[in-house]
Amino acid sequence: MNSIVQRLHVALGLRTGRAVFTASAAVILVFVVGTIAATEHVDAAFAAVTGWLLANLGWFYVLGVTVFGLFLLFMAASRFGRVRLGADDERPAYSGPAWFGMLFAAGIGTILLFWGVAEPVNHLANPPMQDVTPGSPEAFEQAMAFTLYHFGLHTWTIFALPALAFAYFMYKRNLPPRVSSIFHPLLGDRIHGPIGQVIDVTAIVGTMFGVAVSVGLGTLQINSGLGTLFGIPENRVVQVVIIAAVSAVAVVSVVLGLDRGIKRLSTLNISVAVALLAFVVVTGPTLLLLKGAIESVGTYLAWLPELAFWNDAVGDTGWQNGWTVFYWAWTISWSPFVGIFIARISRGRSIRQFVVGVLAIPVAFSALWFGVFGWAAFDIERNAPGALTGPVVDDGDIPGALFVFLESFPLTTLVSAVAILLVVVFFTTSVDSASLVMDTIANGHEDPAPTRQRVFWAVCVALVAGTLLGATGAGGLQALQDVIIVVGLPFFAMGYVMIYSLLRALREDAGEQPPLRTRRWRRVLPPEEAARRADERADERADIAS
Repeated sequence: MNSIVQRLHVALGLRTGRAVFTASAAVILVFVVGTIAATEHVDAAFAAVTGWLLANLGWFYVLGVTVFGLFLLFMAASRFGRVRLGADDERPAYSGPAWFGMLFAAGIGTILLFWGVAEPVNHLANPPMQDVTPGSPEAFEQAMAFTLYHFGLHTWTIFALPALAFAYFMYKRNLPPRVSSIFHPLLGDRIHGPIGQVIDVTAIVGTMFGVAVSVGLGTLQINSGLGTLFGIPENRVVQVVIIAAVSAVAVVSVVLGLDRGIKRLSTLNISVAVALLAFVVVTGPTLLLLKGAIESVGTYLAWLPELAFWNDAVGDTGWQNGWTVFYWAWTISWSPFVGIFIARISRGRSIRQFVVGVLAIPVAFSALWFGVFGWAAFDIERNAPGALTGPVVDDGDIPGALFVFLESFPLTTLVSAVAILLVVVFFTTSVDSASLVMDTIANGHEDPAPTRQRVFWAVCVALVAGTLLGATGAGGLQALQDVIIVVGLPFFAMGYVMIYSLLRALREDAGEQPPLRTRRWRRVLPPEEAARRADERADERADIAS
């Protein structure tokens, strides 16, 4: 079997780790084929597991993200904050604006557009904490507090923890850009063996599903926008066509590479997004939006300590399972992708600079975005009750929320077309970045690999997203939620390992603790590896003697 796989890699001109690449591709292929062939059984299985997880482990998801965030704040404030992610005299490769643009595009660009109107409006009509009247001023406050909770510090904490761990082990210990490298203090050189390969395969598959969910949400929104502008029907066939078309654009970006593809698209993204934000501020109730955005930040900070640990223990309404738990599971499932990508563009920054930059800058922009769009939506709803809650909440048209919202502004058709273009570009950068990172994990190095490999991963993202939307019987958001809540669970467990490994590595490298891996694993190295190391030590002694 190994010889067949090896010959296939040679014939295709691939330059990648055979075990990780082949196993990951096989799992993805089995999922796609199995889901299409046995849709009802797959739906039932995911629904059953999801139901159990939500009923019994929702608290684990909520607590985990808060613990990760507290750890990052500790790292920034501690003496380790001075440690540079690279050589001690190394400086950042990208300027601040370019760095932020790539952070924004790879992280939550699509999320801002999809949920910018939909989430505040949903919480306004259905307050998470059932002690306020829907549509009341108290509901306004609660809606913004929960919206910023979902897209503020906690979301970027999920990205920042693996990103910091990757950056340290890649650029301080010069280990391969793989998830398994984070386990080096525990596993030692076993990260290069079967255990490490299982970790990397799990990371690639989880990343694939996480990105596919993001692509699925973007597809639903594009379909809704096209329906609003051109009357194109909203169905699975159209959505699969959209995925194919936009993925083709992403392939072009893949071919162009990081600096010419992702960097330029990211700059375009942030420019158009800021222009859209400014348009809403200028043409909407400007004073209200500015005051409301500032007030929302204060509300969020005041509510944050309670929300960080809130589990709806008294009410037990199930609301949190459909919103918070889904968000955390979804976000953490593609955190390896965003983590490695952020690590690659953050080399040369200190841990303190990294944590403050990754948490503060995107969170500040997210607060501004949701503050403006949320309060503009509230103003529309206050002046015309049901204008947004009717189609978005009562009719369940969450993907179309942005376009219903834009109908209350001038130049509706033009601005809606720009919004669709923005979603497409975010879609493209997400697929492009994900294909780069998944190929990097499969390769185990950062050197440029054959373009066909990254194209392969981009096509896989399109296949999985199309399968989730087109083949699953649950359809739409429900299918995406069921799959991602299951996939996210192992990544939460992995987060605690990241915390331990990073702290252990920092203390080992500072000389405060002996390397755990040498005491535990040296005696079980494979014979050929042990012989190679013995030869290296002999050569070193000979050089010293001479």
